[in-house]
Amino acid sequence: MILKVYPENPSEKNIQTVVKTLEQGGIIIIPTDSVYGMACDITKPKAIEKIAKMKGLTPKTAKFALIFEDISTLSDYVKPMDGNTFKLLKKNLPGPFTFILNAAGKVPKMFSNKKKTIGVRIPANTILRAIVKELGHPIMTTSVIDPDDVIEYTTDPSLIHERYENQVELVLDGGYGKNIPTALIDLTNNAPEIIREGAEPLK
Repeated sequence: MILKVYPENPSEKNIQTVVKTLEQGGIIIIPTDSVYGMACDITKPKAIEKIAKMKGLTPKTAKFALIFEDISTLSDYVKPMDGNTFKLLKKNLPGPFTFILNAAGKVPKMFSNKKKTIGVRIPANTILRAIVKELGHPIMTTSVIDPDDVIEYTTDPSLIHERYENQVELVLDGGYGKNIPTALIDLTNNAPEIIREGAEPLK
């Protein structure tokens, strides 16, 4: 199923449809402020396992990111941050960044391992933040990779639906996606370490 959602004004009915799908353990494909991604409810281990399998990984080794509504909702999932880290997040989020932070107690339980870090996303995308707000907790996400050797990411939601319609419950059409992933920044040490450059530089 493909569902058209307008980023400027996502309808409440559509958001509720998405949330219901997530609560039932469904896998969805979502637009972000960077590339399209697969996503599921973090409280559904079978969905996490299925996404990992689709990418040839296991939940124990996969480096998935969690999407949050805003910075204030991070505390249950990341260890307390120092002032400089908090300021950096506040300057750059919402935005096309994935920040690696030290994981708090809830994270290892979700992935059944001893995961010590977590990728945090707060996208500049009203659809996603509305979904997370309605759901009441973060969703897990990973990029949709294109099988083409030249194009790394699929940007057309109709082509994504064509490829994944038998593997996922819902594809959200939020318009054409971008072809550049988020910048990936490790904040677990003394100074920010840029692991991957993205569409926008750090502020």
